Amino acid sequence: MTRRTHPVREHARVDAGPPPDDLGGDGLTALMLQVARGDRDAFSAVFDQVSGPVLGVVRSVVRDPAQSEEVTQEVMVDLWRSAARYRPDRGSVLNWALTLAHRRAVDRVRSEQASSDRARRVALLDHTPAYDEVTEEVENRLDRERVRRCLRGLTERQRQSVTLAYYRGLTYREVAELLSLPLGTVKTRMRDGLIRLRDCLGVTA
Repeated sequence: MTRRTHPVREHARVDAGPPPDDLGGDGLTALMLQVARGDRDAFSAVFDQVSGPVLGVVRSVVRDPAQSEEVTQEVMVDLWRSAARYRPDRGSVLNWALTLAHRRAVDRVRSEQASSDRARRVALLDHTPAYDEVTEEVENRLDRERVRRCLRGLTERQRQSVTLAYYRGLTYREVAELLSLPLGTVKTRMRDGLIRLRDCLGVTA
């Protein structure tokens, strides 16, 4: 017996092409109803008709060619798996496929952005100077032990904010983004921390 491969796998790579014109809307609808019953040949026909427009929509959102092809394959797998949920009275097969494509593409972009943001936060935190490094930067002006003791007297959040802003050189907004806190909260913590640090060091305004 000849083994048949999954119709999605038979199209390992898709290329953007013109909108489907070989089949009218009714033809695609009939095919999708056959797909809902597990007809692989019908799905291959649907794939050939809609994969090009789907890739076009995905590329307009994702931009990256390789990722666009990956997302397009995911969309076509979604079509195969969710064919039974398609309702002709709610729109054409092509519009349904393009809606799935746009949703998948947006999810991919958001996922990539979230991953990039996490990596940036980790990198910044990894490069935040230790308290000993902070005290070395001010040892020419104040006694190192006094600075260390006064920094330890701050709350953890106050100490983080002051260290990131004044010894790492970040702006209030960058500190807020790094610590995932509202800008106003960071400003308040920094102000309170600096007041406590000033009082502890005996610095007069």
